[in-house]
Amino acid sequence: MTETTLQQPDTVAEPGKNITSTQRVFDAVRDLRELDQIATRDTVAELTGLKLTIVDDRLRALVDDGKLKRLLRGIYELVENFPEPRELSCTMLSDGWVKMELGDSMLRLTPTEARRAARALGGFAEDARVIESTRAHLFLATELAAQVEKQGREIKALKAIIKSDDRQGMLNV
Repeated sequence: MTETTLQQPDTVAEPGKNITSTQRVFDAVRDLRELDQIATRDTVAELTGLKLTIVDDRLRALVDDGKLKRLLRGIYELVENFPEPRELSCTMLSDGWVKMELGDSMLRLTPTEARRAARALGGFAEDARVIESTRAHLFLATELAAQVEKQGREIKALKAIIKSDDRQGMLNV
């Protein structure tokens, strides 16, 4: 006879440790982000092997905990938690050197080094532009979807009124 242990429904046995379903869901969202993939409830369920009801519950809990944010129905992303940004200044000196100060650190760069740093950091500027553009488009898409849904309900209600009006019996809607 083999010995069995009862586990809480929120945990899964792995050799040496238990990982909660919440952690499995969070890890799946993080892994999808690393692959530049969208974290949908279906994709997370497929990756974790958990039922959709459990995934939905865990996604909701992670949103409530501030670890994830819901972009649209069924689409989630990680909430980035970085420390407050440090003060940053960049000064071009009259002798051609560039002085860059970040918090308590100071770099003295040659013009070539400054250009290289600018090229290296240029990708971050483009990322910021794309992130902001994507957020604006998602907001617009959400607003438009809400308007379309509202108009659909209004059309359905108007059709019901027309159908119930005996005088309109000759019209086919």
